[in-house]
Amino acid sequence: MLMFGIIDFGRLFFAQMTIQHALRQAGRFGVTGNHVPDPKNPAQNLTRVDSIKQVATDAAAGLDVKNIQISSLQGGTNSAGGPSDTLLISLTTDLKLFTPFVGRLFNTSGVYTFKAATTFKNEPFDPSQTN
Repeated sequence: MLMFGIIDFGRLFFAQMTIQHALRQAGRFGVTGNHVPDPKNPAQNLTRVDSIKQVATDAAAGLDVKNIQISSLQGGTNSAGGPSDTLLISLTTDLKLFTPFVGRLFNTSGVYTFKAATTFKNEPFDPSQTN
């Protein structure tokens, strides 16, 4: 029981650090105004929002980042904003714990919910890169 408790707390720490890392990487990429190539069609690029989500997914090391939210102060929800705008990225994800005892410390379902957010100011990139 003690061993599984140690494993669960290690997983909790790993998940929190990984989520923070993924958001930090996504934010650092997002402020540049760059795009990543579309994996389904390498001749085209993803939108900035989808590019930021892709960078977060790549940095998340297997954790579920489907609930990532990207917005900007001037562009609103689902917008990475333009030059010098403020980019907001938040993520909520769940982690099912192995040990019932450790799970009960957090809630009766044995699932711990992580929430993380970050804010960056966009660089003064070419406004044509906004989409």
